[in-house]
Amino acid sequence: MSTTPTQRPEPEPRSAYKVFRTIPTRWNDNDIYGHVNNVVYYSWFDTAVNTWLIESGVLDIHAGATVGLVVETHCNFFAPLAFPQPVDVGLRIAHLGKSSVRYELAVFSESGACAAKGHFVHVYVDAQTHRPVDLPIPLKNLLETAA
Repeated sequence: MSTTPTQRPEPEPRSAYKVFRTIPTRWNDNDIYGHVNNVVYYSWFDTAVNTWLIESGVLDIHAGATVGLVVETHCNFFAPLAFPQPVDVGLRIAHLGKSSVRYELAVFSESGACAAKGHFVHVYVDAQTHRPVDLPIPLKNLLETAA
């Protein structure tokens, strides 16, 4: 089996992202090593995206006809974060498909340094059948603003 060298991901500047959400860290986000545990970053990604969608009026988590299911996630870590520092999560849209969207996200410290970056993919499905559906037009229009 041959191996190909993999390029190490690099942090990106805030200017690479279009939408931001400030999120406070919590006491229980820190792990035994004294920094925010890696699983918390995925929660921040989910919170940043879904808050943006809900506040923009394109996602109704209680009565909407469609919901986005996460089918893929990834994160690279560059610097530790710890309670009580707040973080800013930046997001942009990397790809819009017929029924899916790939969000790219980055977590920035108070100093503005990129502590982590990653992505997740939502596939939009009918809320009852969980079968893929076309992105609703209002959702697609919003997503295009962050592409």
